[in-house]
Amino acid sequence: MNWLTKAINFSEKIKKVFKKRSSKKELENSDWTSCCKGPILKKDLEENLWVCHDCGKHHRISCKQRFDIFFGKNAYQILETPQPIDDPLNWEDTKTYKDRLKEARKKTKQNCAVMIAKGMVNDIEITVGAINFDFIGGSIGAAEGEAIIYGVQHAIDNKTPYVFFPCGGGQRMFESPIALANMTRTSLAINELKNNNLPYIVCFTDPTAGGITASFAMLGDIHLAEPGCLIAFAGKRVIQATVKEELSPDFQTAEFVEKHGFVDKVVHRKNLKDQISLLLSILLKKNSEVKSEISNETSEDIKSITKTAS
Repeated sequence: MNWLTKAINFSEKIKKVFKKRSSKKELENSDWTSCCKGPILKKDLEENLWVCHDCGKHHRISCKQRFDIFFGKNAYQILETPQPIDDPLNWEDTKTYKDRLKEARKKTKQNCAVMIAKGMVNDIEITVGAINFDFIGGSIGAAEGEAIIYGVQHAIDNKTPYVFFPCGGGQRMFESPIALANMTRTSLAINELKNNNLPYIVCFTDPTAGGITASFAMLGDIHLAEPGCLIAFAGKRVIQATVKEELSPDFQTAEFVEKHGFVDKVVHRKNLKDQISLLLSILLKKNSEVKSEISNETSEDIKSITKTAS
């Protein structure tokens, strides 16, 4: 064996060692994660609602973690949403879509990327939806579309406002036209919610892009966003290549989008519960006053009709 062969073999051994040390599974099971100043204990991050003490970065969280923060630990009920068949197109590339779903379910302990819950915040009953980015990038397929629509129907049936925390890269490519159809279906569902005079508040989380932004996520009565989160349709590099101009460093951040009118307010995670409950108390009071005016007008019309008939 010559010196070149030895060097190549040694190089391959080093690569294997580093690959083994930095495997995804090992990082996920670690007590540590990384942020602005390097390693940080997940426990310390959790105590601050998964927000970095130093740079203020709002780390991605699961649906249940989101509900725990919004409603209080275990102070809510997870709703069981419809589950369509897994792989209607029998998709397969480097692995089958069914295998990808199995891995995502094992990793997140969710049936699909979307979860719906109901609970009380400051004496207001609220239906809340959230997306887990760890479930195939938070992408929307048939099951996710069904979950979002189920949440809307639950809100209508129980006369509750609907609050949604979107994230994800858009529609799921493994379901192709089925996933794309859910842009229309979820948009129609939100319109039905509005026809019933029920408030719909959207709070953008990192990242929200693609078909999610182009459908139900941009139809809120009020749009809030967590600091620094990405809000976009197409990616920054695609837009920059199209317009042939240099874009600002904060382009597509929550703060940039707020400045240009697509987000009403950027709110820190710790303040979201109070901000949303305050907004809902105002919106629900306004709705009740409108209903009261309509009821009074109807009452007067009935009196007038009765008087004329007599």
